[in-house]
Amino acid sequence: MDEATAEAGFWAGLEALFRDYVVAPIEAVIFFDLAFWDNGQPEDLKLQFVVVWLILGAAFFTLRFQFVNLRGFRHAIDCVRGLYTRPGETGEISHFQALSAALSATVGLGNIAGVAVAVGIGGPGAVFWMVFAGFLGMSSKFAECTLGQLYRVVRPDGHVSGGAMHYLETGLRDRGLGGLGKGLAVVFSVMCIGGSFGGGNMFQSNQSFAQFESVFPELGGTPGAIVFGGVLAFFVGLVIVGGIRRIGEVAGVLVPLMCSIYVLTGLTILAMNAAAVPAAFGTIVSMAFSPEAGMGGVVGVLIQGFRRAAFSNEAGTGSASIAHSAAATDEPVREGFVALLEPFIDTLVVCTMTGLVIVVTGAWQAPDAGSGIQMTSWAFESVFPWFKYVLSTTAILFAFSTMISWSYYGEQCWAKLFGDQSVLLYKITFLGFAWAGAVFAADAVIAFGDAMILGMAFPNIVGVALLSGRVREALDDYWSRLQAGEMEKVR
Repeated sequence: MDEATAEAGFWAGLEALFRDYVVAPIEAVIFFDLAFWDNGQPEDLKLQFVVVWLILGAAFFTLRFQFVNLRGFRHAIDCVRGLYTRPGETGEISHFQALSAALSATVGLGNIAGVAVAVGIGGPGAVFWMVFAGFLGMSSKFAECTLGQLYRVVRPDGHVSGGAMHYLETGLRDRGLGGLGKGLAVVFSVMCIGGSFGGGNMFQSNQSFAQFESVFPELGGTPGAIVFGGVLAFFVGLVIVGGIRRIGEVAGVLVPLMCSIYVLTGLTILAMNAAAVPAAFGTIVSMAFSPEAGMGGVVGVLIQGFRRAAFSNEAGTGSASIAHSAAATDEPVREGFVALLEPFIDTLVVCTMTGLVIVVTGAWQAPDAGSGIQMTSWAFESVFPWFKYVLSTTAILFAFSTMISWSYYGEQCWAKLFGDQSVLLYKITFLGFAWAGAVFAADAVIAFGDAMILGMAFPNIVGVALLSGRVREALDDYWSRLQAGEMEKVR
């Protein structure tokens, strides 16, 4: 056996152990099935409880807060623009930086690769359900990020710490449910740490290397993955040592730049194929309710749309509340309004555009288009052959921005469980997973990332639902003062 074969066998064996003894047990707990229609659908299209949980949670919050995702949209934009920001408010970063930091954790390869994964498994109809999930998810983001501000703590060193692990414990304790709150906070923290290693880290490294390798095959293979993962981990490490302020600063530059390049290119493709866009919309809508597929097929498409949307915008998982809790404001509800823009940008804008490009260019039916990020790349390259180089760079930057934000999420939960003095160990472990993600096979990485990030929704939605009265009370007070003109714009 030559050295290359032995090395390949070693990594394949390591990945098999990861899949069998880490991913499989977690999937069995998180993705247990409620029902299954035996009509030839893949096993991935089982009706999973976590998907139903996210749907019900988002729908409940939309109704509970009287469609705050619609009536508060314009005000949310004004808040991001800084029209209500005054000097001296408590926090570490601005509304825009908080939004950018949270978006950098969501606008990324979930939009590029995740949409293609959903379309590849569920067909174009999955895009419709992604958009619908994003619309409802705006209310989930509002609720959890408002709570993140309401129950944040300011440490003696001036740094702010907040998020689901705080409002689950403190908020439910205030309601006389201290034992439940403590337990939910621990479960959330463990899942968030796992999510920071998986979907917020390994998946990003894995898919960015896949795109890099497709453009530069001579630099691919296991040796290339090892080097790529190491270089990516090194640059991530340079940023995360600076904490949320450094992350907010970097995200505030990278996110608008990356989104502009990617969205403008996609819109150009759609403009060049303007005549085909209405038909593409029709395909997406009709295949979302395709009667030919039967009940099992429709449910399968819905599941893929909601599952990939949840992974893309993370609404209902509680992750973004960690970043938004650090925003400088004395009005917790205001930051909730800012947060509801995330699913709109992430899913209703970026994911919709990606899905339309995939359908318009025919990539979803092309036998040589591949899957995941390769399918999206094929779609863009069919119009702009040079785009593979742009996408390769963009994919790496998307991955980088997502990883630095998720490192902060995981770090805050790690500190909650094990104390601030052990944070260095977390950062070293995080960088190790960043390197490993480029080496492991995609299926194991995607499964692990889905399981941990979506698993955060279980404790989070329970807590947010129980605390929804507190949010509604704060919302009604804020909205009445806003409508009465008591909140003057700064400029």
